[in-house]
Amino acid sequence: MAGITDLATLLTNMSPVLMDGEFVFCTQELKGDTSEVLAAAVALKPLATFVEPEGLTLVLAKAVADQHGLGYEGVFKGITLTVHSSLEAVGLTAAVATRLAEYSISANVVAAYYHDHVFVPVNRAEEALQALATMNTP
Repeated sequence: MAGITDLATLLTNMSPVLMDGEFVFCTQELKGDTSEVLAAAVALKPLATFVEPEGLTLVLAKAVADQHGLGYEGVFKGITLTVHSSLEAVGLTAAVATRLAEYSISANVVAAYYHDHVFVPVNRAEEALQALATMNTP
């Protein structure tokens, strides 16, 4: 099934849901054989990864990062926009980020194949969820 591209439809049907748990963004250097670093990262069961020139970014459960002594700078809750958004949809990320910016809430958006996921500071999660849930409410 193809994802939705129409912005109005996406915003009307996004039904944001708070993910269980707390998450952190960590990084690991990619020196030498990167396959070893990637294999070790898989064992941590990351929610998401991204390879950058500076290192491997891992989105992990906070408990896993703590258990393995991995550093991080903030703790986040994840909000899943449950609508099946197309990777070619235009404006969803901008609309979500703009809405949260109106509340001075930082938003770290990760687009996956079926859904977009927004990571917000743990202490602002409920407020962010409410702000997103009421985007198209008169």
